[in-house]
Amino acid sequence: MLDLVPVRTNQSTGDAVNASRSLARVADQTGYRRYWVAEHHNMPAVAATNPPVMIALLAAATERIRVGSGGVMLPNHAPLVVAEQFALLEATFPGRIDLGIGRAPGTDPVTSFALRHGAGGVGEDAVERFPEYVENIVAMMDEGGVGLSVAGRTHELRATPHSTSTAPVWLLGSSDYSARLAARLGLPYVFAHHFSGHGTAEALELYRTTYRPSPEHPEPRTFLTVNASVAQTTEQAERLALPQLHAMVTLRTGGQLRPQLLVEEAEAIGFPDAHLALVNGMRGRWVIADPATAAEQITALAEEFGVDEVMVHPVAGAHTDDPVDAATTRETTLRLLAEALGTIST
Repeated sequence: MLDLVPVRTNQSTGDAVNASRSLARVADQTGYRRYWVAEHHNMPAVAATNPPVMIALLAAATERIRVGSGGVMLPNHAPLVVAEQFALLEATFPGRIDLGIGRAPGTDPVTSFALRHGAGGVGEDAVERFPEYVENIVAMMDEGGVGLSVAGRTHELRATPHSTSTAPVWLLGSSDYSARLAARLGLPYVFAHHFSGHGTAEALELYRTTYRPSPEHPEPRTFLTVNASVAQTTEQAERLALPQLHAMVTLRTGGQLRPQLLVEEAEAIGFPDAHLALVNGMRGRWVIADPATAAEQITALAEEFGVDEVMVHPVAGAHTDDPVDAATTRETTLRLLAEALGTIST
């Protein structure tokens, strides 16, 4: 599953983090394979600003599930810092860490400049050097390290003194750029279907047909993401999806970003007629249903695009009387899906 660590109107940042920690435990207990956290900055509704810190908290709170980034927005960071962070996480939680890397800034231009200044680069330099930075991170996490040429001399750089295992690197994207790069580097590829919803088949086909096998990944490996709200009835699931729909409409129409609405708040506001086409278009790409129907839709999605895995982004909103330090309805989405897909017994 994917978690943006949403912050609701009645939550503090600490409440949101505690809710995600509880959610990760549910995912761990109910048979999910991965739990990835996003990187976004300067957004009132998102507490996932620092994937390595969140990954450490969540991995320590769970026992089996792989915990990773979905993803680290590489242009915001120096490659060596990223390599060191994930080498240390892998050393602490061996075999349970994933490093998903993205090329987008994950924020507004002003915050992006503040992040990049003195880190991954200034201006567009870090974006232009994205392929080089990805290759450097992969090499620096390996036991052999990488050679850095400075003033005519080659200096060895290693992200960790002695690695016994390496966190796998995944490239994330919502266009064909990362699909081409992942294929060229022989890396697994993730398509952000939950955010884009367009061009999924084309990007995945491009990745598979141009894939160059690597020693670590002799075959192409893919998954895609999907927003999901699951409840006992489809009507309940539709109601729970309203806060996330409001948030996405605000984002897509340039509205003022704010903490995520509660279900009752979203119902009271409604949608203006001018935005109904956008709302319906997004709703049609999401999984909003009862458990059996949701499981069928996710299975059909995997078959349609031929992916190895589907990553669920649980978007069920909270009610006014839900505990502030829990994500009760998102936990329900995970439990109902796990039961319907047969990953656990009841």
